[in-house]
Amino acid sequence: MTAPNPDPNHIRLAKRVAEQLNCSRSTAEQFIEGGFVSVDGQLEEAPGARVRPDQVVTVAPDASLLELTPVTLLLHKPVGFEAGLGLPQGAAAHGSRSQGAAQAITLLSTASHLPEDASGIRVLQRHFKQQECFTPLPTEASGLVVYTQDKRIARKLAEDIESLEQECIVEVAGEIAPNGLQRLCHGLSFNGRPLPPIKVSWQNETKLRFALKGIRPGQIPAMCEAVGLRVLGIKRIRIGRVPLAKVPEGQWRYLQPWEKF
Repeated sequence: MTAPNPDPNHIRLAKRVAEQLNCSRSTAEQFIEGGFVSVDGQLEEAPGARVRPDQVVTVAPDASLLELTPVTLLLHKPVGFEAGLGLPQGAAAHGSRSQGAAQAITLLSTASHLPEDASGIRVLQRHFKQQECFTPLPTEASGLVVYTQDKRIARKLAEDIESLEQECIVEVAGEIAPNGLQRLCHGLSFNGRPLPPIKVSWQNETKLRFALKGIRPGQIPAMCEAVGLRVLGIKRIRIGRVPLAKVPEGQWRYLQPWEKF
């Protein structure tokens, strides 16, 4: 069966806005996706939505394409989700790919936005488009993952991730070897190469706090094993100067303009 023809009295919202503003269709689409257009008083973000002639289409008086700035989202990734380089179809997470693992980017939605987000940014559907990840995290780890539309931040993370200090909370079991904490800080090797000095301290009886640069896949578990400890969980809480803060697992917040990696 062929699909019925759409009602000729209904036209695409983008066409209606273009006619009202006497602008191009592409400009009208940007206004709609920017959250500046309402139909009968309800925000409509889909340029392809169809409207009737009797419906009231309103464009906000402060509508401006200058406001369509790219955003960066900070996600608290739970264990079991994959966060790899680039787009969802990109490289594996930190060199460790888990077959069948759900992509962490699928957690980014209006429903999972941190209610207490202090950014004041209004959540729009366009904020979830063309998001890229340059802060991979193993599927079996949790914590801060950064997704961005901003080419400047993408370049910063891509070029400087090796020199940005990352802070992780590591839950361990077992009894640490004599001088084990000192050896974690300096004196261990990984993949046949001596490791540079690392800041490691006890957070409590079962959790260590690691602050290190240039982390490699499997490095923290191997370091802990070398001093008699077994890793039960890893949670990344900071990248550079940007903290995860009080974002619950599975939720995200906006990177604020004053926050710098």
